[in-house]
Amino acid sequence: MKNSNGLLIAAAVGILGVTGCATKNYVKTQTAPIIDHTNTLEQKTADNNRALHDVDDRATSGIKQAQSAADTAAQNAQNATKAAGDADVAANDAVHRADSLDSVVKGLDNYKSMANVTVTFGFDKAMLTKDDKEQLDTFAAQLGSAKSYILEVTGGTDSTGSAAYNYDLSQRRADAVVQYLASKYGVAAHRFYLIGIGKDKEVAPNTTADGRKQNRRVEVQLLSNMSNGQAPATSQTAPPPPSSN
Repeated sequence: MKNSNGLLIAAAVGILGVTGCATKNYVKTQTAPIIDHTNTLEQKTADNNRALHDVDDRATSGIKQAQSAADTAAQNAQNATKAAGDADVAANDAVHRADSLDSVVKGLDNYKSMANVTVTFGFDKAMLTKDDKEQLDTFAAQLGSAKSYILEVTGGTDSTGSAAYNYDLSQRRADAVVQYLASKYGVAAHRFYLIGIGKDKEVAPNTTADGRKQNRRVEVQLLSNMSNGQAPATSQTAPPPPSSN
């Protein structure tokens, strides 16, 4: 009897074991597609989120680029407006200078040379030396008796260096002479007729050291207007300049 009960119990346990395994397999079989589908949905959701993030980044980048382009266009417009304004001012100044110069040029035929002086400069220099100032002092002594005069101031250079640099250098040399005469002798600005010719017009060959020294000069001519028929005062030409410093 005991053996029969044991067999029954063992059989029951076996049946339960088989039934449990079958149940697990069934559950696994039923849930596997759901799990796979869920995983697929999660992957699609992740992919969509990444796509949305990429779109957002591109949209933000596009907005920034558009704003930058708009800012650049606005700045260019402001620059163009300023350039136009500057050009207009420059044009007006040019017209004013042209009118002023025209009034001088129209009467140049009536001007006669009364005196002149030449000062020379060291290589690449635009500062007056003591000797230069003494020569200008001698020349300026005649201005007190001159009537209706202008001073033609011409700056020059030797052939060393570029044309653009020499134009600037010749202008600075002429400016140095003008500033000296204006500040020391009170010569009014309208009496100066200033020209910087660079190396365009040489007074001596640039092939020699002495010739180059002579070309590094500023020439000043005292021109008096004789249109009123008055005889000019006796003039004295300044003595020849000493050797270049």
